[in-house]
Amino acid sequence: MTAPVFQDITGIVLVGGKSRRMGQDKALLAVQGKTLVERALEPFQQAFAQVLLIGDRPERFAGCRLPVVPDLYPGSSLGGLYTGLYHARTEHVFVTSCDLPFPNPAILRYLCNARGSYDAVIPCSSQGAEPLFACYRKSCLDTMRNQLQEGIFSISTACSQLHVRQVPYPDIAPFDPAGTAFLNLNTPEDITLLS
Repeated sequence: MTAPVFQDITGIVLVGGKSRRMGQDKALLAVQGKTLVERALEPFQQAFAQVLLIGDRPERFAGCRLPVVPDLYPGSSLGGLYTGLYHARTEHVFVTSCDLPFPNPAILRYLCNARGSYDAVIPCSSQGAEPLFACYRKSCLDTMRNQLQEGIFSISTACSQLHVRQVPYPDIAPFDPAGTAFLNLNTPEDITLLS
């Protein structure tokens, strides 16, 4: 097995969502023979020396043999992102939610290599900004914590106060010929479309 590409970035996989619309735990749903958490971990373990799962009920992920860290501010993706940043031993993290069935390794590398001095590097799809497949720096922590303490859970609101590079989709579209990099699974119907 080759060494991870980025020794100075921690991979963060958010596995704590409530999956209300799906009706079952999304992280453990199988898509084309692998669970969504396994699909997220494949490119992450090739790219990053350290990977953390952020969510509750760690017994669900015992088979992953990775640290499972409970949310410091439960109930939102921003809380999970903050928790990952807080616990990471590196200056940067790369986050994904576990409901992206086709996390794109080439886009991941492109975003990590674009981090420069930005607080965050966030790609855009045809739907707009994709803050849950993005690179963040620890400089985001204070802004995110202050917002969480005020009960504001929007990642985009936090990012509006940070030095963010938004990467337009045409810049990364060559890495996504199938157009599936930001496909997001929320309902049983979404799963059916992939069968």
